[in-house]
Amino acid sequence: MRTQQVGLTRGGRDADDGWEVAHGGSSLEGVVMAGFRDRAAAGLDMRVLPQPAVIVVIGLRETRLAVDGSGGHRPMTSLVASMTPGPARIRGERVECVEVRLTPRAAYTVLGVAPHELHGSVTSLEDLWGPQALRLVARLADTGSWAERLALTDAFLTERAAAAPAMSPEVAGVWDTIVARRGRVRITDLAASCGWSRKRLWSRFGAQIGLTPKRAAMLVRFDHAARALTSGGSIGDVALACGYADQSHLHRDVLALAGFTPSALAAMNTSAG
Repeated sequence: MRTQQVGLTRGGRDADDGWEVAHGGSSLEGVVMAGFRDRAAAGLDMRVLPQPAVIVVIGLRETRLAVDGSGGHRPMTSLVASMTPGPARIRGERVECVEVRLTPRAAYTVLGVAPHELHGSVTSLEDLWGPQALRLVARLADTGSWAERLALTDAFLTERAAAAPAMSPEVAGVWDTIVARRGRVRITDLAASCGWSRKRLWSRFGAQIGLTPKRAAMLVRFDHAARALTSGGSIGDVALACGYADQSHLHRDVLALAGFTPSALAAMNTSAG
């Protein structure tokens, strides 16, 4: 059983791992989808890391998932992992699923729940979408090909988005700036860029993204650092390249967001082999 980072696409699963993988596009901006099946029946063991996206995993057929985290051991078939889910691990057997990766803008329109309600959690999709989730799972399980499954999922998300409010352009613009600058921003500059006071930005951004602007910048910077560390970069080089004041600054942020040290995070690239 291998250990990877959530989601499955980020963990780099491919046919060589014994996984059947199908990638698909979406008609919605900020949505990436893929289908996965564990052909080797090796099982799944994924550590949940914070990242600037909401991950939806829709389990099919005999898929059995379980989340171990602050809420204890929770069995699930399908799940939603927030951008900052807290230290958690997802294990699974007979995994066959559709994974949907949502930017905050896409998540705001399709999830149907205030983003702050997802903060710090991995939630059952059935708890979030109720009977709609069960109907979607049943339709996907009865569909013969990955192309049809991904098209069906896209149509389902598009229908939800059509009935949902759009994120305000000011909030979307601030998020885009944070991402473009890899989290290396000043909050006062962000407020000035959209013509809002710092207090108003804090309130509106938190309501629609689910994080404060400062926390969002911290998350985006962490994401780049995590990718560099798990790709073999040294802690000192990663701290410098990602805009941390020093290694201690990187250590504090990684510990705060992921729940373990940069050394432990860097070791994940070897544990995934």
